Amino acid sequence: MEAARFKRLPFGLRFALRDLLGDPRGFGIFMACIVIGVAAISGVSGLSRSLAEGLAREGRTILGGDASFSLVAREFSPEQRAFFETRGRLSEISLMRAMARRDDGEAAMVEIKAVDLATYPAFGAVTLDPAFSLADDALAEKDGVAGIAVDPILLLRLDVKLGDTLLIGNSRVQLRAKLISEPDKLAGGVNFGPRVMMTRATLQAAGLVTPGAVVRNAVRITLNANGTDEEVKAFVKAANDAFPQAGWEARTRDAVSPQFSRNLDRFAQLLTLVALTALVAGGAGVANAVQGFVERKRTQFAVLKALGATGSRVFAIALAQVMAAAFVAILLGLAVGALIPWAAAGILREVAELPVSAALDARGAFFGALYGLLVTLIFALVPLGRAHEVPVAALLRDDPRSVKLTRYRAAAWTAGLALAALVMLSSSDLKLGAAYVGAAVVAFGALRGAAWLTMRVARALPRPRDARLRLALANIWRPKSLTPALVVSIGLTQTLLIALALVEGAIHNELARADAGEIPNFFFVDTPKSQTQAFSAFLAEQAPAAKIEHVPMMRGRMIEVKGVPVGKVSVADDQKWAFEGDRGITFSATLPANSQLAEGEWWPANYDGPPLVSLEQKVAEGIGVTVGDEIKVNVLGRETTAKVANLRKVNWRSYAINFIMVFSPNTFRGAPYTELFTVAYGAPTVEARDAMDARLSRETAKRFPMIVSVRVKEALAAVDKIAGQLALAARAASGLAIVTAILALASAVASGQRARLHDAVVLKTLGATRGWLATAYGLEFGLVGLVASLIALAAGAGAAYAMVALVMKIDFAFPVDVVAATTLATLAITIGLGLGGTWRVLSRRPGPELREL
Repeated sequence: MEAARFKRLPFGLRFALRDLLGDPRGFGIFMACIVIGVAAISGVSGLSRSLAEGLAREGRTILGGDASFSLVAREFSPEQRAFFETRGRLSEISLMRAMARRDDGEAAMVEIKAVDLATYPAFGAVTLDPAFSLADDALAEKDGVAGIAVDPILLLRLDVKLGDTLLIGNSRVQLRAKLISEPDKLAGGVNFGPRVMMTRATLQAAGLVTPGAVVRNAVRITLNANGTDEEVKAFVKAANDAFPQAGWEARTRDAVSPQFSRNLDRFAQLLTLVALTALVAGGAGVANAVQGFVERKRTQFAVLKALGATGSRVFAIALAQVMAAAFVAILLGLAVGALIPWAAAGILREVAELPVSAALDARGAFFGALYGLLVTLIFALVPLGRAHEVPVAALLRDDPRSVKLTRYRAAAWTAGLALAALVMLSSSDLKLGAAYVGAAVVAFGALRGAAWLTMRVARALPRPRDARLRLALANIWRPKSLTPALVVSIGLTQTLLIALALVEGAIHNELARADAGEIPNFFFVDTPKSQTQAFSAFLAEQAPAAKIEHVPMMRGRMIEVKGVPVGKVSVADDQKWAFEGDRGITFSATLPANSQLAEGEWWPANYDGPPLVSLEQKVAEGIGVTVGDEIKVNVLGRETTAKVANLRKVNWRSYAINFIMVFSPNTFRGAPYTELFTVAYGAPTVEARDAMDARLSRETAKRFPMIVSVRVKEALAAVDKIAGQLALAARAASGLAIVTAILALASAVASGQRARLHDAVVLKTLGATRGWLATAYGLEFGLVGLVASLIALAAGAGAAYAMVALVMKIDFAFPVDVVAATTLATLAITIGLGLGGTWRVLSRRPGPELREL
């Protein structure tokens, strides 16, 4: 039955399958390149979907209810509480930063979570060590001292142990347990200090909740009826309609952290593009394997043509074999990619505490298969075209005459355009997808152009006296040279590695700036207005030569733009962060430092007219606002409409005090606020600077326990840790590009074995030694690798500069040692792989080979 079905297949397909099954040689590297690329693309997509589904499935546990409403620096009104209570069960928490200190004054910033023991946690469980009851043991008041559960890092940072006491605000609290995990941790965002969990009553007793203090009060509601996502959204809409001026931030269980979800999408897209780079880098291996396949089958193709087969039929047979191998490779790649979410789920749950729900991703598998198919066509069509165009005599005599491959090049370009369209179609960030396509086209074009130019230059150079160098140059420009394949494979991979290294180097450079004293040492937040003068005098006493700045600060959010609610305004992707949650705002009679006017005029120092506001230029452009337009903000429950008086360019890299919105002073006359201080000073050494930082932090905690000191270096270190984790994932993905590039290089060397064998036999007959030939081949691979490295250096540096300077807004750094090490390692691998691939040629005796030439 199976044989009968096989016979019903078209002759060309039957012939192709029989031939492929009978002689599958040469397709190993071809299939490996496709398998790795497709597995990486489909695996990244599947892992991203698994995490998204985990967030959705455990959204109620992560959020602590079906919906959450939060206010900054104020409590919910009795009317608002009553509205919530009639619709569900409430759980309340308060979040704020504070200083925890020992009796000797040694202090550390902590992230307080104050909970209501009667309702927290509404879902999930808090894990403590020892396994105490949260309400009865860990946080309860005993002998007049309240308990706290803390992140174990705090014990190390302050050199304390369980059972010891600390001072937080005006209260003494006892360390009762280590806080191992909390079910709603992800909903709290990024923490820059160790977590401290206490009761809401303990927080009130500490005296930290003062007018204007940055404390976030959140109410989580679990609806009485176990409603659907649509019903939860309807409840949130009803709450917003009932209290239009509340100015709260509302979240639902299916969108626990919009910013986290968006960042997840972007990072998954970045890893997908890195994986696609690995697939494209392996495309040279596909081209080399197909070229070798055509060379190996040239006699067979010539016989088919001699028996009457048309060029189209021969091409179809060859294409069927290549696509059959690609089909098997794509299936294997999809199978491996499908296993990645299950392999990574446990690690992410344990290490990163992310709710991964491993699942198959049909969409990711579909796009992964399409990527694999298109890359195969892009790199296989032109080599396969030679089987169609070369005449029978040329195939039999190995005639190197040139053939017209215009139609196949056009088909390959069409596949390339389809691949570019697919990248942008599947991208969650169209700009990122378009930027990748543009960069890939430029890099690929530059590398191909560099290969062509290298061949022309090598041919035009005067013949050197050293025969080894002369042979190396001849190998670079001769027909069927390895130069194009080597330059593209090496260049694409090294471009990626250099770009990642330079981006990571720029992030580390920010920490170096902190050590050098180029940015503020401390931010001091939540300074009460009544203590402004006393604290200024204290700082001047502690750091006489320091640069001290302070401005008033409140928290608020933009709610309308030109009369349209922010939720209905189209906001540029790179500016959405400015509208998520409450932002710091200030007022000033003069233009803030580290800013310059880009458009409009600053208001007079004694201005007392309708409210005016100055907007950061990029944010204004992101929402389509210009001078003369109006925006509405909600600050402490009060809505204020202000006219945009000017736009500012802000130097965020100064880390000085700057805000998105700066209002005219009369706008918030009489409103409660706190002062935000920065202190910047230098020190002769890093050790002296650290000692001064420790002393200032300790003395501040002693004399001003309500003020939170944020050491900028530690905040940057926290960001650097996150960036390092992301870079590790990117490096793992780029490692796949290295593997496929090595496979492509091996494939290129293998495809040139026949020509090298001829040369080696002739030269050995004339007296050349194995060492002499090895030196000549080493020069060839070294020169080609050097050209590819120089192009990759320029392309990688350009891509890194765009990412660092234009997207991340930090200084571009060029670590020469890292770049040099990457380049030298690439050259060593290229030469080593080239010599390793030609070792069989070098070891062959000329006698037996001469009889076969």
